[in-house]
Amino acid sequence: MNEEGIPLLQLVVLAIVQGITEFLPISSSAHLILVPVFTGWVDQGFALDVAMHIGTLLAVVLYFRRDVAMLLSGAIDVARRRTTPAARLALQIAVATLPVVIAGFLLKDRIENDWRSPVLIMVTTALFGVLLWIADRRADRSEGTVAGLSWRDAALIGAAQALALVPGVSRSGITMTTALLLGQRRPEAARFSLLLSIPTTAAAGFLGAMDLIGTQDAALRTDALIAGGLAFVSALAAIAGLMAWLRRASFTPFVIYRLLLAGILAAMLALGWLPPA
Repeated sequence: MNEEGIPLLQLVVLAIVQGITEFLPISSSAHLILVPVFTGWVDQGFALDVAMHIGTLLAVVLYFRRDVAMLLSGAIDVARRRTTPAARLALQIAVATLPVVIAGFLLKDRIENDWRSPVLIMVTTALFGVLLWIADRRADRSEGTVAGLSWRDAALIGAAQALALVPGVSRSGITMTTALLLGQRRPEAARFSLLLSIPTTAAAGFLGAMDLIGTQDAALRTDALIAGGLAFVSALAAIAGLMAWLRRASFTPFVIYRLLLAGILAAMLALGWLPPA
């Protein structure tokens, strides 16, 4: 155990859970809330959640390094008022990011304190799992690519992403679902979703990092570094696995998992084994 910090085992479990679930359409925030509920551990708090998100951010940047380089090139093209495919994609990512940044700023207190309920997670896990299943049924006939994404589509995906501030919705899940409904192929829907996670996670990470840097709690800073590093490793493996899976299969396993999790939560709540809030 780190001196006066969170036990090492808890940090390892949380980081692995965060890394695996962040880019799968099953809601990492819900799982981070449920881990202490199931284990009896003290809730790790928002600061450590953010540290682990920063670790997963570094993982997606590394995996999609060529796309990230293209986005940076596109940003330069935008500044120079050049019309290029890279500039178009960079602007679409920016447009799609705005809704969640605004909503996150306005709802920060609710996200940290009010939206960590097992009942809420149960409902959103089931509801948005069914929506993913509906969208996935259409994907077999889809031919859309990120390069052909319209401005309207980018804005709609961005608006949907703001819903993921509610635990259980899943940021990757709702953005992939929306992209599928708009005609994107499965790997392309995942690709745009993961690229979109970069500025979104960076914005949230910046706010959380300021709190961590300003804290006098040395144990918290140490815990954050350990959790972030472990989340980076597990996230990198999860991204590679997800992209390989979607090139040949569907989102059905994730839908089944979401419905099973919602069912387990419903049963535990009915039996009084979980607090409703």
